[in-house]
Amino acid sequence: MGKFASARAGWLTRAFTRWFVNKYNVDMSEAVQEDLQAYPTFNEFFTRPLKPEARPLLAEAGQLAHPVDGTVSQLGPIHGDSIVQAKNHNYSMRALLGGDSALAAEFEHGDFATIYLAPRDYHRIHMPLAGTLRQMIYVPGDLFSVNPLTAENVPNLFARNERVVAVFDSEHGPFAMVLVGATIVASIETVWAGTVTPPTGPRIHTWDYPAEGLNAITLDKGEEMGRFKLGSTVVLVFPKDSMSFDESLQPGTVTRMGTILGTVKDSKDT
Repeated sequence: MGKFASARAGWLTRAFTRWFVNKYNVDMSEAVQEDLQAYPTFNEFFTRPLKPEARPLLAEAGQLAHPVDGTVSQLGPIHGDSIVQAKNHNYSMRALLGGDSALAAEFEHGDFATIYLAPRDYHRIHMPLAGTLRQMIYVPGDLFSVNPLTAENVPNLFARNERVVAVFDSEHGPFAMVLVGATIVASIETVWAGTVTPPTGPRIHTWDYPAEGLNAITLDKGEEMGRFKLGSTVVLVFPKDSMSFDESLQPGTVTRMGTILGTVKDSKDT
């Protein structure tokens, strides 16, 4: 499926893309290019950019922005090293982040949000707040589906699936964005590294980045940081007492990139 999604298959690509749009009720009026004939591959359609006015950045200073279109799966406090996956299912944050105990310790007793991207959703991933990239970690794993039914029935799902972890430092402290792969996901990309997977591999790989200088990678709030080719899930983790989620959010809440995810708690306010 991944090979087909990247192939220029002519009428077959166009027919499948048209079927997909109808099947999942995709709103093409939001896309920069509304004409399906303009997408030579399914991947180019799937990762299509949206018109700027379709996703304005509504989160203001002191607020975090939703990084993706999707649906909140779970969110709330991290209990020590334990994150809620679904009812009666928890998993280890250290395992989610690739097994690095020192990194996981930065987020113990913090907060997390898990957002599921359905096939119909916009599949570019944006920054919840401005940050400088500290580290990227590729973690090999399975490719289970990550839909709500699977999340309720597969133990340790997000810590078992293949994923890319991006750790950022901000003026409000560190935060991590975990891009979780899933069944039929052809690729996970970041704006600084391009395609991270495939190819896949049996080992964890870690890349470190400078905090300052010409080679530092700093992205603004709302700026694109990556994308999925075929849908998946993003898990956000924040340190203890660094932020609070918007009171309207709960499992099942539909999210739109750029709207308000929460509020930053500056040290002077705590």
